[in-house]
Amino acid sequence: MEYAVSRGVGRFIFLGDYVGEFAYPERTMELLYSCGEKYDCTFIRGNKEEYWIKCRREGGNNWKEYDSTTGALWYAYHRLTERDIDFFGEIPISREIHFEGYPALTVCHGSPGNVKEELWEDAEGTKAVMENVRTPFVFCGHTHRQFVFRHQGVTLINPGSVGLSSGAAGRSQFAILHGERGCWREEMVILDYDRQRAIEQLRESGLAERAPYWCAVTARQVRGTQPELTHMDVMKRVMELCHRETGKWSWPDLPEKYWELAFRELFEPLSEDMFPLML
Repeated sequence: MEYAVSRGVGRFIFLGDYVGEFAYPERTMELLYSCGEKYDCTFIRGNKEEYWIKCRREGGNNWKEYDSTTGALWYAYHRLTERDIDFFGEIPISREIHFEGYPALTVCHGSPGNVKEELWEDAEGTKAVMENVRTPFVFCGHTHRQFVFRHQGVTLINPGSVGLSSGAAGRSQFAILHGERGCWREEMVILDYDRQRAIEQLRESGLAERAPYWCAVTARQVRGTQPELTHMDVMKRVMELCHRETGKWSWPDLPEKYWELAFRELFEPLSEDMFPLML
């Protein structure tokens, strides 16, 4: 945000999934509130925000405090306030933004109609979404992968993730939109930051103790060690190993031993990164 302001940015668009992977979600929320007070901001609700809303509405969830599958969810939810969850409930999953003299934008987390839909460049489902929007520009998030895709006069931009990016070796991703003579020009940005400090905070905050293997995957992605292996890739293997041995699996009841087996199998060579409490 400091970099963006130094570049003259005066408006921010946030595409959802504000907390859920890193330490101290309360600090992230205060940063968002502060930004909203200082600048013209648009906030969009993502699937993570819907988790927190649903958990409060239903009076709890089956997340466990010390568990690689759901410990990070438990940790984040119990550090959010009533104000935070009220805020999430008030923001939309998508909206159109209009600027005088410039093309309008559609902004969303997954797709305009589904927070969990994944839009990938050149995919048929993505093209269908682009053919049905009313604006020539669409911004989406969710996949954590930065790209620009153009189809039938519509430009789809995924700015990536400022936190847990995919395909950027752990660095921070976002986009700056420049208005020039009635047209938009996108600038895709990748910045480094104190990634080692972010990893250390996983442990000092107690998050790594609550979600050990999940945080070990986070640490490797942030460090840029085999960043192509995501949490979902590892969890898929955990499910497969559990099913192979027991004949069944049931999310979120995935024993830690299968996380350890999957982690040792997928991440090579063996190193200190193998051990969740040695982040």
